Amino acid sequence: MELDNINNILEKYFDAETTIAEEKTLKEYFVNGAVKPEHEKYVPIFAHLTKAKEEKFTKQIPLKKKKTNTKWFSAAAVAMLLFGLYLGNNYLQQKRIEKEQAAYAYQETKKALNLLAQNFNKGKEKMAYLEEFEQTKQKIYNDN
Repeated sequence: MELDNINNILEKYFDAETTIAEEKTLKEYFVNGAVKPEHEKYVPIFAHLTKAKEEKFTKQIPLKKKKTNTKWFSAAAVAMLLFGLYLGNNYLQQKRIEKEQAAYAYQETKKALNLLAQNFNKGKEKMAYLEEFEQTKQKIYNDN
């Protein structure tokens, strides 16, 4: 029964489906030395894994400080900010000038239309004289 159990656990181990308890059982089986001949081929794997767990890396790893030119980044950011403010200010000035020009054009158009209305009113007054003239003419022609 134990042999079937070990074979099942080995199958699961190579399919990466074992639990920690099952892996511990395999480790004990292969490290204790009472290994069946059909499992002898797996002994080096588990012996190596046991040794590998005990290994420790003791060398010092030098960490290089990465130097960044934050002065250049900040100078570039300030330059972009000033450039943006300059463009924004120009845009606002152009809009203000366009509004002033539109207001001026409106006032001039209003003046021209008022002048035209005054001339039409003068013409209307002259039409009243023509109507009187026409009535008088009709009286003269009808009386004869």
